[in-house]
Amino acid sequence: MSIEKPFYTRHIFFCENKTDSGDCCANFDSTKAREYVKDKVKTQGQHGPGMVRVNKSGCLGRCAEGPVAVVYPEGTWYTYVDHDDLDEIVAEHLVGGRVVKRLQLENT
Repeated sequence: MSIEKPFYTRHIFFCENKTDSGDCCANFDSTKAREYVKDKVKTQGQHGPGMVRVNKSGCLGRCAEGPVAVVYPEGTWYTYVDHDDLDEIVAEHLVGGRVVKRLQLENT
């Protein structure tokens, strides 16, 4: 049996759900965060097959912890505040493969 290499090394999903309540990721400019990360990985030549994919998602079910993003294949959940946080997630996890503990959410 051969083990196939994944199509993307890492895949990050940004919740962009919008609700009428204050507890939703869209209220924290999650669309702009996703666009920022996508542009960053493209600029660094890290976007595409065999590398990183950046996507939006609907509700990821962690509204009160928002904004949230999740990285696969590890299933690591993050929250973030600004571009510095997003830069760290890109450099450390998406490119370097190291979890950013200070931004990580518990898997509970």
